[in-house]
Amino acid sequence: AVARVAELVADARHVFVLTGAGMSTESGVPDFRGPQGLWTRDPHAARMFDLDAYRGDRDLRVRAWRMRMASEIRTAEPNPGHRALTDWDTAARRVTVATQNIDGLHQRGGSRTVLELHGSYWESMCLSCDERLPVEQTFRRVVEGDEDPCCLTCGGILKTGTVAFGQALPSATWTAAVAAADSADLAIAIGSTLAVQPAASLCDVAVRSGAPLVIVNSDPTPYDSTATAVLRGRIGEVLPAVSSHVAASH
Repeated sequence: AVARVAELVADARHVFVLTGAGMSTESGVPDFRGPQGLWTRDPHAARMFDLDAYRGDRDLRVRAWRMRMASEIRTAEPNPGHRALTDWDTAARRVTVATQNIDGLHQRGGSRTVLELHGSYWESMCLSCDERLPVEQTFRRVVEGDEDPCCLTCGGILKTGTVAFGQALPSATWTAAVAAADSADLAIAIGSTLAVQPAASLCDVAVRSGAPLVIVNSDPTPYDSTATAVLRGRIGEVLPAVSSHVAASH
């Protein structure tokens, strides 16, 4: 199966990649619902991701900023799976990564075209004027004693630049992801349960356009029966194995 997927990658001119939490758990970033997930360890943490609750509860915002500052994202490093994707991105083959992850590990791993469907942990945003700044600037204010920092421009509520429940996906990013899935001649879903919409529907877009679908995930997904190939195993081992076969084919 690895060799077959390598053939598909080698023959492709545009590869569309959709990644989920499993891509980052191997870098030490916990998912939300897994055995060691954020919401599994602290069921009350889910309220921090509800936009209405966040707007209306100062104490919740104070806890949210503390949680963000303690996040494993701040110290996580790209894993071999992230780096393997950059091996496929060559002068003759374009790779577009649409990710449900907020950690920036794809960019740090060397991927050139990354669409962050659920936003980025690494910026803070104002819910009133939408001003965006590096999140570390806001973290410094929290360290200095401002437990619930407000926007310095308009006084509005700040949060990280991630999509909360009750917020729409960034429209320009979503439009670009749909266009990339539609134009790809190979689609690969990696580390995603493919249970969260609308992100999972990008697989439908690619398949309707005639692209083979490959799924790399440790557990079954609703799209396994649609896929041309399904690879099980650790992403940090499977993707480098595919890369080795691609390299050997040349």
